[in-house]
Amino acid sequence: MIFEGTVHKYGRDVDTDVIIPARYLTTNDPAELAEHCMEDIDAEFVTSVQPGDIIVAHENFGCGSSREHAPVAIKASGISVVVAASFARIFYRNAINTGLPIVVCPAAATDAKMGDRLKVDLAAGTVENLTQGKTYDSEAFPPFMQELIDRGGLMEYVKAQIAAESTRD
Repeated sequence: MIFEGTVHKYGRDVDTDVIIPARYLTTNDPAELAEHCMEDIDAEFVTSVQPGDIIVAHENFGCGSSREHAPVAIKASGISVVVAASFARIFYRNAINTGLPIVVCPAAATDAKMGDRLKVDLAAGTVENLTQGKTYDSEAFPPFMQELIDRGGLMEYVKAQIAAESTRD
Protein backbone atom coordinates (compact mmCIF):
# COMPACT_ATOMS: atom_id res chain seq x y z
CA MET A 1 0.00 0.00 0.00
CA ILE A 2 1.34 3.43 -0.97
CA PHE A 3 0.25 6.71 0.62
CA GLU A 4 1.05 10.26 -0.43
CA GLY A 5 0.12 13.37 1.50
CA THR A 6 1.05 16.59 3.22
CA VAL A 7 2.90 16.50 6.54
CA HIS A 8 1.39 17.64 9.83
CA LYS A 9 4.49 17.70 12.06
CA TYR A 10 4.63 17.23 15.84
CA GLY A 11 7.33 16.78 18.45
CA ARG A 12 8.07 14.03 20.91
CA ASP A 13 5.79 12.46 23.53
CA VAL A 14 2.52 13.32 21.80
CA ASP A 15 0.15 11.57 24.16
CA THR A 16 -3.32 10.19 23.63
CA ASP A 17 -4.80 13.03 25.71
CA VAL A 18 -3.79 15.56 23.06
CA ILE A 19 -4.60 13.25 20.16
CA ILE A 20 -8.18 13.02 21.46
CA PRO A 21 -8.85 14.89 24.71
CA ALA A 22 -10.62 12.91 27.44
CA ARG A 23 -13.56 15.33 27.46
CA TYR A 24 -14.62 13.84 24.09
CA LEU A 25 -14.54 10.22 25.15
CA THR A 26 -18.29 10.18 25.64
CA THR A 27 -18.62 8.86 22.09
CA ASN A 28 -17.20 6.05 20.00
CA ASP A 29 -18.37 7.64 16.75
CA PRO A 30 -15.28 8.05 14.54
CA ALA A 31 -16.65 11.17 12.82
CA GLU A 32 -17.27 12.92 16.15
CA LEU A 33 -13.84 11.94 17.43
CA ALA A 34 -12.25 13.28 14.24
CA GLU A 35 -13.82 16.69 14.87
CA HIS A 36 -11.62 17.06 17.96
CA CYS A 37 -8.48 15.23 16.84
CA MET A 38 -5.27 17.01 17.89
CA GLU A 39 -7.16 20.14 18.97
CA ASP A 40 -5.23 20.57 22.24
CA ILE A 41 -1.88 20.54 20.45
CA ASP A 42 -2.89 22.03 17.09
CA ALA A 43 -6.13 24.01 16.99
CA GLU A 44 -5.88 24.31 13.17
CA PHE A 45 -5.52 20.58 12.53
CA VAL A 46 -9.20 19.73 12.01
CA THR A 47 -9.69 22.55 9.52
CA SER A 48 -6.43 22.02 7.63
CA VAL A 49 -6.19 18.22 7.40
CA GLN A 50 -7.06 16.77 4.00
CA PRO A 51 -7.82 13.14 3.15
CA GLY A 52 -4.52 11.32 2.67
CA ASP A 53 -2.41 13.68 4.77
CA ILE A 54 0.32 12.26 6.99
CA ILE A 55 1.19 12.88 10.62
CA VAL A 56 4.93 12.92 11.34
CA ALA A 57 6.28 13.01 14.89
CA HIS A 58 9.39 12.41 16.92
CA GLU A 59 9.80 9.77 19.64
CA ASN A 60 7.09 8.10 21.72
CA PHE A 61 4.06 9.06 19.65
CA GLY A 62 0.83 7.90 21.30
CA CYS A 63 2.11 7.60 24.85
CA GLY A 64 -0.33 7.90 27.73
CA SER A 65 -3.54 6.00 28.19
CA SER A 66 -4.42 2.90 26.23
CA ARG A 67 -7.59 4.20 24.60
CA GLU A 68 -8.34 3.05 21.08
CA HIS A 69 -10.09 6.36 20.49
CA ALA A 70 -6.74 7.97 19.57
CA PRO A 71 -5.94 5.98 16.41
CA VAL A 72 -9.64 5.93 15.51
CA ALA A 73 -9.76 9.76 15.67
CA ILE A 74 -6.59 10.06 13.57
CA LYS A 75 -7.84 7.65 10.93
CA ALA A 76 -11.31 9.24 10.81
CA SER A 77 -9.77 12.70 10.40
CA GLY A 78 -8.41 11.61 7.03
CA ILE A 79 -4.81 10.86 7.98
CA SER A 80 -3.56 8.00 5.81
CA VAL A 81 -0.47 7.02 7.83
CA VAL A 82 1.57 8.15 10.83
CA VAL A 83 5.36 8.24 10.54
CA ALA A 84 7.33 8.63 13.77
CA ALA A 85 10.75 8.02 15.25
CA SER A 86 9.03 5.64 17.68
CA PHE A 87 5.59 4.77 19.02
CA ALA A 88 4.31 3.91 22.46
CA ARG A 89 3.75 0.15 22.47
CA ILE A 90 0.02 0.20 23.27
CA PHE A 91 -0.64 2.90 20.64
CA TYR A 92 1.24 0.84 18.05
CA ARG A 93 -0.94 -2.17 18.78
CA ASN A 94 -4.15 -0.12 18.84
CA ALA A 95 -3.26 1.52 15.53
CA ILE A 96 -2.78 -1.83 13.80
CA ASN A 97 -5.93 -3.22 15.44
CA THR A 98 -7.99 -0.28 14.15
CA GLY A 99 -6.41 -0.30 10.67
CA LEU A 100 -4.30 2.86 10.97
CA PRO A 101 -0.96 2.36 9.20
CA ILE A 102 2.07 3.45 11.20
CA VAL A 103 5.72 3.56 10.19
CA VAL A 104 8.82 3.79 12.35
CA CYS A 105 11.38 5.90 10.49
CA PRO A 106 13.50 8.14 12.74
CA ALA A 107 15.43 9.85 9.92
CA ALA A 108 12.29 10.79 7.99
CA ALA A 109 10.63 11.98 11.20
CA THR A 110 13.62 14.20 11.98
CA ASP A 111 13.98 15.71 8.50
CA ALA A 112 10.31 16.25 7.58
CA LYS A 113 8.88 19.72 7.96
CA MET A 114 5.28 20.87 8.30
CA GLY A 115 3.82 21.08 4.81
CA ASP A 116 6.31 18.73 3.12
CA ARG A 117 4.87 16.07 0.81
CA LEU A 118 5.67 12.46 1.70
CA LYS A 119 5.17 9.20 -0.14
CA VAL A 120 5.08 6.11 2.09
CA ASP A 121 5.30 2.60 0.67
CA LEU A 122 4.42 0.10 3.41
CA ALA A 123 5.32 -3.01 1.42
CA ALA A 124 8.70 -1.69 0.26
CA GLY A 125 9.49 -0.07 3.59
CA THR A 126 10.33 3.35 2.21
CA VAL A 127 9.44 6.92 3.08
CA GLU A 128 10.14 9.47 0.38
CA ASN A 129 10.15 13.18 1.13
CA LEU A 130 9.02 14.53 -2.24
CA THR A 131 9.61 18.13 -1.15
CA GLN A 132 13.20 17.57 -0.08
CA GLY A 133 14.07 14.86 -2.62
CA LYS A 134 15.16 12.36 0.06
CA THR A 135 14.29 8.69 0.49
CA TYR A 136 14.50 6.77 3.77
CA ASP A 137 14.37 3.10 4.58
CA SER A 138 11.90 1.93 7.19
CA GLU A 139 10.84 -1.51 8.25
CA ALA A 140 8.44 -3.03 5.73
CA PHE A 141 5.15 -4.28 7.12
CA PRO A 142 5.09 -8.06 7.44
CA PRO A 143 2.41 -9.58 5.17
CA PHE A 144 0.14 -10.46 8.13
CA MET A 145 0.17 -6.88 9.43
CA GLN A 146 -0.32 -5.56 5.92
CA GLU A 147 -3.41 -7.74 5.60
CA LEU A 148 -4.77 -6.36 8.89
CA ILE A 149 -4.34 -2.81 7.58
CA ASP A 150 -5.77 -3.69 4.15
CA ARG A 151 -8.88 -5.19 5.79
CA GLY A 152 -9.41 -2.12 8.00
CA GLY A 153 -8.15 -3.55 11.29
CA LEU A 154 -8.34 -6.63 13.45
CA MET A 155 -12.13 -6.88 13.69
CA GLU A 156 -12.60 -6.73 9.93
CA TYR A 157 -9.80 -9.25 9.48
CA VAL A 158 -11.43 -11.67 11.93
CA LYS A 159 -14.83 -11.23 10.27
CA ALA A 160 -13.26 -12.09 6.90
CA GLN A 161 -11.57 -15.15 8.39
CA ILE A 162 -14.85 -16.37 9.91
CA ALA A 163 -16.67 -15.80 6.63
CA ALA A 164 -13.98 -17.73 4.74
CA GLU A 165 -14.23 -20.60 7.22
CA SER A 166 -18.01 -20.74 6.95
CA THR A 167 -17.86 -21.00 3.14
CA ARG A 168 -15.41 -23.92 3.39
CA ASP A 169 -17.68 -25.92 5.71
